[in-house]
Amino acid sequence: DALATLDPTKVAARYAEKGVLLPTVSDKARTDFASIRNYFVNFLQLKPQGEILESHVTIGNNWCQDAGIYEFTMGATGKKVKGRYSFVYVFEDGEWKISHHHSSVMPEPTMPQAITEEEVRNLFQLWNSALATEDADVVASRYSKNAVLLPTVSDVPRTSYDLIQDY
Repeated sequence: DALATLDPTKVAARYAEKGVLLPTVSDKARTDFASIRNYFVNFLQLKPQGEILESHVTIGNNWCQDAGIYEFTMGATGKKVKGRYSFVYVFEDGEWKISHHHSSVMPEPTMPQAITEEEVRNLFQLWNSALATEDADVVASRYSKNAVLLPTVSDVPRTSYDLIQDY
C-alpha cells in the first residue's frame, strides 16, 4: 500500500505516465509525476489511512475501473473525511497504474450531534446570560440564521437578525 508508506514519490509512482489526479483538497488538476508528487507531499503530512466503504468495479481489456465511497482517517489529527472516488487503472509497463483518479468530499451535510435533555435545558441559560449583558448583538447572535422570534411584548414576528436585534 503506497499511501501507508507516507512517501510521496512511491505514491506518485502508482500513477500512469499520463495519469490524471483530480484531488479532494486541491482545485488544481495534477497531470504529471511532479505535480502528483507535490500534491502528496502535503496530503501525506496528515498521515491518511483510507478505507473503501462502497465499491463498484468494471473490468475491461488492460483497463479496469473502481468507483465508490471511501473514508480517510487523518492520523495526524484524528479527523475523518468521507468522499466519493473513481479510479481508472491501465496495465502499463507490466503493472497496473492509475490513469485517472478523482476524489471529492461528500456533499451531504453532517448529521446533527446528539443532545441530552439536560443540555437542552442549559441552552436556555446561554440565552438568559446573553440577555443579562443588555447587549442586543449578543442576544441576537444566540438565534439561528433562519430564526423566527415571536416576541412577548410585541405582535410583530422578528424574522431576521436585524429585527431580532432591534427587539
